[in-house]
Amino acid sequence: MPYLRVALDVPLPRLFDYWLDNATPADIGRRVVVPFGSRRLVGVVLAILAEPEYEASAIKPAEAVLDDMPALPAPVLGLFQFCADYYQHPLGQVVHTALPTRFRDPNPYRVAEALRYHALDSAALQAQVPKRAALQQRLAQLLATPRSEAELRAAGGTAWKTVQAWLQDGRVRAEQLQPGASVAAPGPALNIEQTEAVQAISAAQGFAAFLLHGITGSGKTEVYLNAIAAVLARGEQALVLVPEINLTPQLEARFLRRFPGVDIVSLNSGVADGERAAGWVRAARGEAGIVLGTRLAVFTPVPRLGLVVVDEEHDASFKQQDGLRYSARDVAVYRARQAGVPIVLGSATPALESWQNAEAGRYRHLRLSQRAVAGAQPPQWRLLSTKRQPLQDGLHARTLAALGERLARGEQALVFLNRRGYAPVMHCGECGWMAACTRCSARLTVHLRERTLRCHHCGDEAPLPRVCPGCGNQDMKPLGQGTQRLEDTLAERFPGARILRIDRDSTRRKGSFEAALQAVHAGEVDILVGTQMLAKGHDFPNLTLVAVVGADSGLYSADFRASERLYAQLAQVAGRAGRADKPGEVILQTDFPEHPLYQALLDDDYAAFAATELAERKLAGFPPFLHQAVLRAEADRLDEALAWLRQAALLAPLSEAVTVWDPVAAGMMRLANRERAQLLVQSTARSRLLAFLAEWMVALRAQKAGKVRWSLDVDPLEL
Repeated sequence: MPYLRVALDVPLPRLFDYWLDNATPADIGRRVVVPFGSRRLVGVVLAILAEPEYEASAIKPAEAVLDDMPALPAPVLGLFQFCADYYQHPLGQVVHTALPTRFRDPNPYRVAEALRYHALDSAALQAQVPKRAALQQRLAQLLATPRSEAELRAAGGTAWKTVQAWLQDGRVRAEQLQPGASVAAPGPALNIEQTEAVQAISAAQGFAAFLLHGITGSGKTEVYLNAIAAVLARGEQALVLVPEINLTPQLEARFLRRFPGVDIVSLNSGVADGERAAGWVRAARGEAGIVLGTRLAVFTPVPRLGLVVVDEEHDASFKQQDGLRYSARDVAVYRARQAGVPIVLGSATPALESWQNAEAGRYRHLRLSQRAVAGAQPPQWRLLSTKRQPLQDGLHARTLAALGERLARGEQALVFLNRRGYAPVMHCGECGWMAACTRCSARLTVHLRERTLRCHHCGDEAPLPRVCPGCGNQDMKPLGQGTQRLEDTLAERFPGARILRIDRDSTRRKGSFEAALQAVHAGEVDILVGTQMLAKGHDFPNLTLVAVVGADSGLYSADFRASERLYAQLAQVAGRAGRADKPGEVILQTDFPEHPLYQALLDDDYAAFAATELAERKLAGFPPFLHQAVLRAEADRLDEALAWLRQAALLAPLSEAVTVWDPVAAGMMRLANRERAQLLVQSTARSRLLAFLAEWMVALRAQKAGKVRWSLDVDPLEL
């Protein structure tokens, strides 16, 4: 009687055995429905055994092995095992984290065939569409030839709804998708640096890691596209990772234009479960030539993998902060090595870990030092001292003058403030009371238009108080500046300007972010007010000025990565200016114009900045010169969390190569009514640390945690 070894989505570091009469080795990697207590769970078969690990009489039968998805191949199962071992996470939970949500349902899934859509009579459709309906006109033109759903969705926020309406009234027909030719459409001519980068990547034999360091606007995406074209021409597939969902639609549209006959699968949290599962299946079958997605896409089965690309590789959103706390960038490097294919890590401001790998020769360094558009130059920086200067609601007189100049010339400007809401706090000048979250160790942000106070950590809300809860004072004022307040200030100062705010509050509605970007490209916006959502990946040819407000708050922090993050953020947002033939300018308002970080930005010398930062980290004993893990605990009371961590420290194996620090309260001690503490362990030897963690986790999992919730974070980004 054959037995199945099954990975289940349960928080236990073990696998489970079931028997099935007709099981065969072909079932390995497939979904299986099994009983688990009183529940029916979906598992994944990892092995077929002749004998079970436990008493055969206690083994339950599996219900059925499902054939509704391609079996996970051995390399992908090996990738799951690597993540389970490295991040000390139960293998079953790793497997189910990696699968699309739809495949966690025990009901069989039937893959809908991919379709292409075209107009029955393109000329008639274009004639029927109102001339002022720009999106419908664009769709009617697109539908003159068969188009995929992804191509049509990329046309605009309501595009797909319009196509569905035309399908219903018979003006558009759907036909089964036939894989087209992998011939790339012509792109812009490459400069010498881009050509050399593409040649180096295409010539790589087997695994090779490339750090593509290119200034903003240097054409890194064109390097990716040309390298991918060579991969597709060989009949292989490409896996492309981007850090944020907001970057996916515009990059997808660019890929679709360059590879019109290629099935491009987009995998991110904005894609519906069914669509995501269908795309995942096409990738696993080898039908999709390009898989484009956010961090979870790194686990997608790609049987003919020929190239991995990680765009904006420095971005912190590649690190998952709950559940399986993995770094998609690091997993991507392991996957490329496992598959024996090249990987390209691209950024204008590489992570210092990646920079050090390039300096040590583990990665090959490729440089793009000039902007790709002929005549385009990096923007000119100007530091405006705000010390003892009269400011108009936080804006320097020269900043306002520069904005007025752009308006007069018909150019666009971006005012960058990485703080949404109206103001960061509501304050009473009489007694000093400040609005604080009752659930978190944080202040409540003022959202004046909604008349609410909102916690940006737990989401808790409260109405704006009419009087001070501390002393009854009726004259309370918002302190500081957020994007809403900045928008109001600019509207008052420039009443004729078309001002658009783009932040998480203004783009909550589906499709609103894409619609906002289209308005900018269409020239319907004069001044943009935005947060880090606009800092990277966007190309606005008519935008010639970036004004940065409130950057000083990132200069002084207990986090040793604060300088690296601030430099990257400012360099990225500065790169939005002057990307075409018009010169760009960056104005940075600061109380500290002589600060070394700002001077490094002024010199546009990331290499010098990285060298200084790495020297300081080496002297202080910080990553990448040692390796860290953090054991976190949370409970109703801080003393409970600290007590559990002290007990955990006593269970730690003795190792001269690993330092175990005393437990302390977390930086944000209280979050969503739970109090948090943490314990740091570190070592100069990664292998020693991993061996230590493996032994330690066995001891910790054997202990009863009671009301304490705990987790381990390997290679943490936040301490």
